[in-house]
Amino acid sequence: MPQDGPATQSLTGANPEPFDHVTVIGGGAWGTALAMIADNAERQVALWIRESAAVEQVRRERRNPFLPQFQLPPSIAATDDLAGALDGAELVLLVIPSQFLRAMAREVESRLPKGIPVVVCSKGIELDTGLLMTQVVAQEMPGRPQAVLSGPSFAEEAAAGQPTAVTVAIDPASGGDLLTPDNLAARVAVTLGTLSFRPYLSDDQTGVEVGGAVKNVLAIACGIAAGRGLGANPRAALITRGLAEIKRLALALGGKPETVTGLAGIGDLALTCSSEQSRNFTFGKALGEGHSVEQALAGKSAVVEGVANARSVAALAERLDVEMPICATVDAILHRGLPVEEAIAELLSRPLRAELRALEERVKLPHPAAEPAAP
Repeated sequence: MPQDGPATQSLTGANPEPFDHVTVIGGGAWGTALAMIADNAERQVALWIRESAAVEQVRRERRNPFLPQFQLPPSIAATDDLAGALDGAELVLLVIPSQFLRAMAREVESRLPKGIPVVVCSKGIELDTGLLMTQVVAQEMPGRPQAVLSGPSFAEEAAAGQPTAVTVAIDPASGGDLLTPDNLAARVAVTLGTLSFRPYLSDDQTGVEVGGAVKNVLAIACGIAAGRGLGANPRAALITRGLAEIKRLALALGGKPETVTGLAGIGDLALTCSSEQSRNFTFGKALGEGHSVEQALAGKSAVVEGVANARSVAALAERLDVEMPICATVDAILHRGLPVEEAIAELLSRPLRAELRALEERVKLPHPAAEPAAP
């Protein structure tokens, strides 16, 4: 009998082994929701929360102040003791704001036995290095198997058991061949999968991560438009042309175009750019209404990831010579004081282009409404 080769190998009908003991590092809204999802999947769950006051509230009332509308089941063990949270872990979910992930990964690595895999649930690009989150983890946790989880998933809805679909992606060099039953993406999927939480598998970590990082910046742009009183037409344009920016950056970094049209690309983008449940959208809306960056951030208990990522995305795009005008404009508003009205005018008066990628660089017409260049 001929042996199965790459063209005929199939994972259909396989039964990957789930991880029984899951530790979630990061007790914000999304970390808490993931802990609830893992508990609902009948896993043993430990939830590490940095803030001791939040841990005490969970122990006393079974409510986390970062997701207060839900009562956590007693089977979720909340703690601020990192070593205790990691004791016995078979799978670790890293749910840490992007700019703090490196330090946390280093702490976890010093306490976690070799071979225990991690799932990166942070979305962003590191400001100082321009690295994706899995690249940061690879530097701080060398040789450790890792996957990335991303997709359209508001914490409140996922915790409430509303149907939610996400992508779990691996790099074959770290997480195994997607067509083998013991690959990490498959094992994570069956570990967390329930009737309301549906993971899809991918071997394109880069595309998944770029979508997750850039969509927060684009959500700020859509929020600004909403704050200015603009309607559905501008939002559709921002989402569509923003998706083109995600695709350019993903391809420049080696990602796959089909990932950009999937859950972690257009799915997450459409969600974040269209709802006031999004911290990035509401932050942008406040800017559009005339508030300063400081005023728009005031009183927010959770990190607005798009603020730092606007700078890191724009810097990475410039270094790679990737055109991302919407992201660059958001960066200029946030970090260089560009007035919103001026930013909108600059975007709209850019040269007219072809939409098809193959013709993009070959078609560039002066905009008839643009200000003439100074002599």
